[in-house]
Amino acid sequence: MQTALAAFIRDTPDGREADAILRACVHCGMCTATCPTYQLLGDELDSPRGRIYLIKQMLEGGEVTEKTRLHLDRCLTCRACETTCPSGVQYGRLVDIGRRVVEQRVPRTAAAQAQRWAIRESMLNRSVFGGALALGRAVRGLVPAPLRSKIPASRPAGAWPSPRHARRMIVLDSCVQDSIAPSIDAAMARVLDRIGISLLRVPAGGCCGALPYHLAEEARAIAIVKRNIDTWWPYLERDVEAIVVTASGCGVMVKDYDHLLRNDRDYAEKAARISALARDTVEVIGAEWPKIAPKIAMDQGPRKVAFQSPCSLQHGMKLKGRVEEILQALGLELTTVADAHLCCGSAGTFSLLQPELSRALKANKLAALEAGHPDLIATANVGCLAHLAEGARKPVCHWIELLDGRMMR
Repeated sequence: MQTALAAFIRDTPDGREADAILRACVHCGMCTATCPTYQLLGDELDSPRGRIYLIKQMLEGGEVTEKTRLHLDRCLTCRACETTCPSGVQYGRLVDIGRRVVEQRVPRTAAAQAQRWAIRESMLNRSVFGGALALGRAVRGLVPAPLRSKIPASRPAGAWPSPRHARRMIVLDSCVQDSIAPSIDAAMARVLDRIGISLLRVPAGGCCGALPYHLAEEARAIAIVKRNIDTWWPYLERDVEAIVVTASGCGVMVKDYDHLLRNDRDYAEKAARISALARDTVEVIGAEWPKIAPKIAMDQGPRKVAFQSPCSLQHGMKLKGRVEEILQALGLELTTVADAHLCCGSAGTFSLLQPELSRALKANKLAALEAGHPDLIATANVGCLAHLAEGARKPVCHWIELLDGRMMR
């Protein structure tokens, strides 16, 4: 694709990156076949190819309107198009650049800005989010059924082993997961403890930065990223060998710290090391499988599981199929899930900002997951877990909880 970027962005870091991404696109349209919003809406401008044209036009100085923003807002940033693209177009990075430009050129209404501010700040503030969720759970039985289904049930963490091993890893203490499902990180800690690794919770950790970043709040996101690096760095200088990220959506972000801070003289080197040490749950378990396998209790009976592979896992980190291999090794029967590459509609704040599209995607995903009559649904991302649990007829859990339950004490 030939480009002629406008002066306002041409020689900036964003402009140089966008130009390279745009030039890689060959207009083939293969991305439309795997784009969830194009499948629902049938509008070329709601496909990756269409959005690329909109971004190109905008960066070349063309008119930017609310319609431009609408089509970019409808993108899930699921990155299924990247998996499909034969030219390696880094669409996810391009759409983030496009969104930042749109925010500058076409300001949102006061009401829309207030909505996004409320979502962002409530989710970033652990006390506010956790308190609101606790209150909702306390009155859950008193509210109407439609509202009740939106309040996640409590998921007790259980015991967290005391640090006692020479091998140590730290865990990203995410902004909402600790309130919604503390059972996930605790299960990971117990699994690692049984094979001689202590998982440490690091004070002052928090959001990975993805939430504000994908809402075009780059400065806020970068501040969070730097805070995390400063918090983790003393541990990395000692004996910690990895940063475990049990939410795949956060994992994509942490693995991208090196790219986000590549031009920062003070943080570029540190960010590169952080990204190199970041590990998704399945990467850690896969590497330690020879030690885990002998501790699996195989006599707990067959159980049918439908696995929902989050977009961040299969498209963002390119770890498709890895969790499924482990679940089968546990003696679990995996059901067939149609269109497993398509997003469930959670996508960070997408379910809150684009509720109609999100509900349609969730309905399609639940139909596919439940078609094989599983006993339960497993996933690898807390956002997908909470989203699917609202409407699922079967329990939804993180797959590490299944492994924890099958390991001998």
